[in-house]
Amino acid sequence: MQEMVVYGVSFDMVGKQPIVLLKTVETNRFLPIWIGHPEASAILAKLQDSDTPRPMTHDLFSTALGELDAEVVKIEVVEMKDSTFFAKVVLRRDGEEVSLDARPSDAIALALRAKAPIFAADDVIEASAIRMEEGEEDAAAAEPEQLVEDFKQFLEDVRPEDFGADG
Repeated sequence: MQEMVVYGVSFDMVGKQPIVLLKTVETNRFLPIWIGHPEASAILAKLQDSDTPRPMTHDLFSTALGELDAEVVKIEVVEMKDSTFFAKVVLRRDGEEVSLDARPSDAIALALRAKAPIFAADDVIEASAIRMEEGEEDAAAAEPEQLVEDFKQFLEDVRPEDFGADG
């Protein structure tokens, strides 16, 4: 398992489908995960520290966990099968851990609210991640506007087959 951070959320240029891009903490490898529009909104809301007039589903679940004295320990992107990613949410309550099956987008939205670490399995990264050229990622980190432009360029050039997906 490698620790990941949320690098950004945007839309692919062809199908207008949202993509969350995870980056490995230790390297310049990026894992793109196509997600639904509601989950993209939930992730973006937290990344931008936006408040909604009413709690979103992920906010409600996070609050409920807190009321039940449970905490999100971590989330893990554990598998990719037939171009679909699978994740686990690891919870702790009374010293015991429970692992729940989840869509990566829901798990990421929850991890952001809980400030929990995000991990991806080595074989998922090996099969699906891309490597950004040295220096590109450092330049993007220096200026947020450059990060957005680099991400847009990535989305214009990316194809599902670049990640071992077949469609």
